[in-house]
Amino acid sequence: MKTLWVFLMTTTLLSAFEYGLKPEKVNDNVYCFFGKPEVMNTQNNGNMVNSCFVDLGEKWLVIDPGPTFAYAKEAWSKISAIKKMPVASVINTHVHDDHWLGNGFYKELGIKIIGSAAFKDEPKVEMTRMQMRISKEAFSKTTQEFPTIFVEDEKILNIDGKTVHLINVNKKAHTDSDLLVYIPEDKTIFVGDLVFNDRLPSIRDGNLKGWIESLDEIRSMDVLFVIGGHGKIVDKSSIDMTYNYIKTLRDRVATLLEDGEDIGDVVNMVEMKEYKNVNFYDSMHRQNVEIAYRMLEWGSE
Repeated sequence: MKTLWVFLMTTTLLSAFEYGLKPEKVNDNVYCFFGKPEVMNTQNNGNMVNSCFVDLGEKWLVIDPGPTFAYAKEAWSKISAIKKMPVASVINTHVHDDHWLGNGFYKELGIKIIGSAAFKDEPKVEMTRMQMRISKEAFSKTTQEFPTIFVEDEKILNIDGKTVHLINVNKKAHTDSDLLVYIPEDKTIFVGDLVFNDRLPSIRDGNLKGWIESLDEIRSMDVLFVIGGHGKIVDKSSIDMTYNYIKTLRDRVATLLEDGEDIGDVVNMVEMKEYKNVNFYDSMHRQNVEIAYRMLEWGSE
């Protein structure tokens, strides 16, 4: 264990690129690095996603290791300054690369990585979105490393006397691979990109019906902390913006579709100006309307 700890700290100190990450305490046992409400670019270098650490007593649990090897290294260094403990496991909440490309750092250390069963069929690509959009320096040493342990339905981890429930949503929601990480003792749940609360959600890989149903199920749970993949709101109200946006989008598009309006007119008509001051409204809302129309038109919502 001492040798592993020395290696961890040595590799951290050798990191060439620095993000300037700062952990924020969510509750007694949870710290998160909250990303910026921006698209990935050469300025933020992928620091636009939430990555969290749970203190289980004698080990850390990592929820989404972030967008790059360098990010994961730096986050680990910052958390180790708070409490020096090994990592029990790394959990990937879904297949979008901004959440899991930090896996390589932990793979080098022999840490087990867990994700939903959908990762089994996920292809590795020639270049990830992250690699195409951020600096080479920031992306250095980053590789596509998928989970090797998969959650088909539910998996329960018992670590340091604490129970962690890994729950596969098992329906297409934000993606077809969403995984919930629920810690009943702390009344805390990590829900990945089922929740955005500082920017509009992207529905491109999702299903409106499944997404709304999943959020309804989370709302019914006995939790105090609901931590999403984007945004700093961490109480139960963190769900509200995503839920209300998706439900309103679905309902307005469905009404116009039933009235026989074509897609071009619907994109112009469903403005939803109540969200115009939310980040990404200008760049994403019209696209979401178009996608919603096609989902509803073909009954695949």
